[in-house]
Amino acid sequence: MRRADRLFQIIQVLRRTRKPLTADAIAAELETSKRTIYRDIASLIEQRVPIRGEAGMGYILEKGFDLPPLMLTPDEIEACVLGAQWVVGHADPALARAAEDLMAKIAETVPDRLRPFVLEPASRARSAWNREPDRIDMVRTRSQIHEGKKITLNYRDEHGRDSERTIWPIAVGYHEAVRLLAAWCELRRDFRSFRTDRVVTAVYHDEKYPERRDLLRARWRRSLVWEAPKDT
Repeated sequence: MRRADRLFQIIQVLRRTRKPLTADAIAAELETSKRTIYRDIASLIEQRVPIRGEAGMGYILEKGFDLPPLMLTPDEIEACVLGAQWVVGHADPALARAAEDLMAKIAETVPDRLRPFVLEPASRARSAWNREPDRIDMVRTRSQIHEGKKITLNYRDEHGRDSERTIWPIAVGYHEAVRLLAAWCELRRDFRSFRTDRVVTAVYHDEKYPERRDLLRARWRRSLVWEAPKDT
């Protein structure tokens, strides 16, 4: 690895963690020596990169430091393109268009030598097959999630039974053939997941749900409700 690339990777390693990382840990990830890491970190500090710490205690990158947004490595480009390909094949039309725009922007922005990683990637995501159509406005649903606002669903379960649910939407899960809307259900007073292709109608409220969004999401993550929808 070239020294310039290694310096860049050290910053990347530090920026993705909030806890101090030792030179040993950084050296192990970059497959180099601890002595080299000490020397490189000293060089970065001389270049006014805000790294705090010391040998034996670990290093941390202070907040507020950033790199130009598209200084991407070939592997990062492959990862972006592979993820965007999957979104194009599995997400709703608005997100699919956004993924196509993302790939086009990356292709226009990266240096010529990296453009083949966008236009001729080594990895491919499978196109969607037998995908069930969403019967809910996904753009507006994502907006309600971000704003912490309620939705009332007229929902039809797998047995054809209809029910009305006022929910506090949390996240959308994208599976191979269906999408699941995870939410707190006021009727069941618990977390539930709803298939977006089984929604009959949806009413979007301006009313925010009473719980703090970050706390609700933390409780939901602990509950792990990405299983098949519960219709009870």
